[in-house]
Amino acid sequence: MSYVEMPGAKVPIRMWTDPATVEEGALQQLRNVSTLPWIKGLAVMPDVHYGKGATVGSVIAMQGAVCPAAVGVDIGCGMSAVKTSLTANDLPGDLSRLRSKIEQAIPVGRGMHAEPVDPGKFHGLATAGWDDFWGRFDRIAEAVHFRRDRAATQMGTLGHGNHFVEVCVDTSDSVWLMLHSGSRNIGKELAEHHIGVAQKLPHNQGLVDRDLAVFVADTPQMAAYEHDLYWAQAYAKYNRSIMMALLKDVIRTAFKKARVTFEPEVSCHHNYVSRERYEGMDLLVTRKGAIRAGSGEYGIIPGSMGTGSYIVKGLGNEKSFNSASHGAGRRMSRNAAKRRFTTKDLEEQTRGVECRKDSGVVDEIPGAYKPIEQVIDRQRDLVEVVAKLKQVVCVKG
Repeated sequence: MSYVEMPGAKVPIRMWTDPATVEEGALQQLRNVSTLPWIKGLAVMPDVHYGKGATVGSVIAMQGAVCPAAVGVDIGCGMSAVKTSLTANDLPGDLSRLRSKIEQAIPVGRGMHAEPVDPGKFHGLATAGWDDFWGRFDRIAEAVHFRRDRAATQMGTLGHGNHFVEVCVDTSDSVWLMLHSGSRNIGKELAEHHIGVAQKLPHNQGLVDRDLAVFVADTPQMAAYEHDLYWAQAYAKYNRSIMMALLKDVIRTAFKKARVTFEPEVSCHHNYVSRERYEGMDLLVTRKGAIRAGSGEYGIIPGSMGTGSYIVKGLGNEKSFNSASHGAGRRMSRNAAKRRFTTKDLEEQTRGVECRKDSGVVDEIPGAYKPIEQVIDRQRDLVEVVAKLKQVVCVKG
């Protein structure tokens, strides 16, 4: 489908979904965002759902301002995927041992490495700028300086919630590795610090929602936020790169006889800010639960822990600010999912997937998410499908 415009908004709100299917709370958030003086347009992805301040699955283009809550607290959260030389026939019938090896190599939940991972030990890992990156830590918000050691040992770890590490098989029986994570606790604390700063600024006192507080250009607060934002985005990217290197090592060891090789990685943020130009304007484009889908750019749109995921290539649709969805999107809250579903439901909906099937991940059950096929179908003018994947192993915190 193409987009529809949401009526009654102060700036164009283009929606790649049926507004009638979006909960009222999310629609009101979109209306609230459209009242910001700096806003130039919004694009709403088919995985849209209610979030804190700004909806998840929204692309917000502003001139001379940025809203920290519209980025989200997991700054730089995103995906990485790589195709391997393995095929489905190379995989053992019992995948539980492989899952255990992955969990031993990559800390999950609140776990962290005993010592910081040295990226130099991984052959071919892109570590350009590593020393400069850590050198910039001293210039981030002083409120989080005491977290330096924790940030170092959490580098290369998964976290929890909807983050995951997967082994997948595509429709041609090729095996892929895929993972989803962000900037861990340090990104969250930076986001919360700056949201708090923004909410106290005089120009934000009359907003319809205090969570929409913004920083404006050419102010020290904006400069400080941008520095920390881009640092956290880099942390998230390095975090995924190191996890993928650890995952590759597990696969190499588990399949030594196959001498596994790997194609170039596909990687994309889906909670971040980028400076981009549209209709002759230099804009700050915030993607909260959306990927960049410029012409020819590769991206990843995952489903839930029991459904398929997609590798896509952007079509460069400027009406969406060159964007596409970041996943299936939740259709019910975590608490609602826990009330509605049982571990028996989880076992049924993840049949054939080697994964956790206990009460701790019931809120991540496939039934709590929108059907990924419908989400993909609604954005055929934003991306083309390159590969469809189905997980056979899913690791969660």
